[in-house]
Amino acid sequence: MSTDPTWPEAYDRLVLPEVDSTMLEASRRLPGLTRPLWILAERQTAGRGRRGRVWTDPAGNFAATLVMRLSDPPARLALRSFTAALALHEALTALTGLDTAFALKWPNDVLLNGGKLSGILLESPGAGVLSLGIGVNLRASPQPDPAAAFAPVNLRSETGLTLSAARLLDHLGPAFSRWETRLATYGFAPVRAAFLARATRLGEPIIARTVTEETQGVFDTIDDTGALVLRTPQGRRAIPAADIFFP
Repeated sequence: MSTDPTWPEAYDRLVLPEVDSTMLEASRRLPGLTRPLWILAERQTAGRGRRGRVWTDPAGNFAATLVMRLSDPPARLALRSFTAALALHEALTALTGLDTAFALKWPNDVLLNGGKLSGILLESPGAGVLSLGIGVNLRASPQPDPAAAFAPVNLRSETGLTLSAARLLDHLGPAFSRWETRLATYGFAPVRAAFLARATRLGEPIIARTVTEETQGVFDTIDDTGALVLRTPQGRRAIPAADIFFP
């Protein structure tokens, strides 16, 4: 277990008892935004995941958005998918002491004992603005989706540990600040290496599905743009975005 770290001075935080969506709240607060802002909701009534999917958010789970102004081009903004996943992995392992129980699924899911514990959503609600929505199943799991690659799990049922959303943010905020500094200082290479060291199914067969096609191959690496690289019978294939499944 870990003591709570110091909150980074460059970041603000806001805790709301209830909100429709932390991503929507982030957009509403854009006109007055001068510094990166974490928005944590104790209850979220209209959360959503990737591609407009509903994100179920039972009481006691973690629902937050980090909104920040950045001058990076869109391709570099998207690399925060990896820094957010690494920061969440770091925060969870520090709070639980269960380093080997957690793994990362490309591009940004955190798995616990092989089940999906969290989801991360990136959006750009305006030029030079990035919103990172993060949901973590701390106390309850949503109903399983038959089309999903992984069954949902929650921290309490898998580990017996009860963790509050506020305490997770106490660790997640500083961890993200550290990874953001590494990205800004050293580029994507150390972020990529750290993600690969924690990646699930590296070197194993996986299936990458997009809206238009399905590609099966061996998970070889992640390239310097963050794209998934598969070894296929037709050669190496870089895939910038897809849903991942196991054969």
